[in-house]
Amino acid sequence: MNRNRQVTNRAQKGVLRNDGMVWFKLSKVIPAILTDNPETLERMVRQAESFTDYVQFDIMDGCFVPSRSITYRHLAALALKLNWEAHLMVEHPEDYLEKFQQVGALKVIFHYEATSSPEEVIAEGRRLNLQVGLALNPETPVSSILWLTPMVDSVLILSVHPGFYGRQFIPEVMEKVKELRSTKPNIQIGIDGGIKESNIATVAQTGVDAIYVGSAIFSQPNPGESFHHLVALVEKGLQHDEE
Repeated sequence: MNRNRQVTNRAQKGVLRNDGMVWFKLSKVIPAILTDNPETLERMVRQAESFTDYVQFDIMDGCFVPSRSITYRHLAALALKLNWEAHLMVEHPEDYLEKFQQVGALKVIFHYEATSSPEEVIAEGRRLNLQVGLALNPETPVSSILWLTPMVDSVLILSVHPGFYGRQFIPEVMEKVKELRSTKPNIQIGIDGGIKESNIATVAQTGVDAIYVGSAIFSQPNPGESFHHLVALVEKGLQHDEE
């Protein structure tokens, strides 16, 4: 599998940097797979393979969040054709990194709230040659993680309280995206939770690079069709934002 493939489903948007160069932001839709059932996992993976080449697996331990999910062992049992990352909604994330690296993760995203030593988690990820992202729950202020942004590849802002598909989008977090973008203009920013057809264009206009979508893809009758429709809405939203 070529792990250097570019994700093709994205919309480009030019942003003028301080040095006068145009930086092309990528606002892309990334399917997020969340389940505790191995059979459902395989079905969702095979569906995703038909319409994308990159997904996120949501990993939950029943402690940091109330729910439990599939584990790295379930991913190891599948012949994955996708590039993928793991969103670790777990306590002690440092204990998970090596296992996920061994089964093929390109990136791990852990929660700032899940550890008292985020810099040590980042260092362990780097030791394993993983990309590392930092996730923020809705109530956590952007100011609390600014000191860590030079150490990570991305910041993921949760727009729901994590742990379940289908939770209600919290619109106030879009101000956090704008705050982070204005403070750290070159950091990659993702947003995750409660995003669907009715709000994805508005979300794209906040300046995010990656939009993670779960139930609005996989809980629909035709996940591939839903995915492509969401991508088209992002592109339309960004075009409107440029006018």
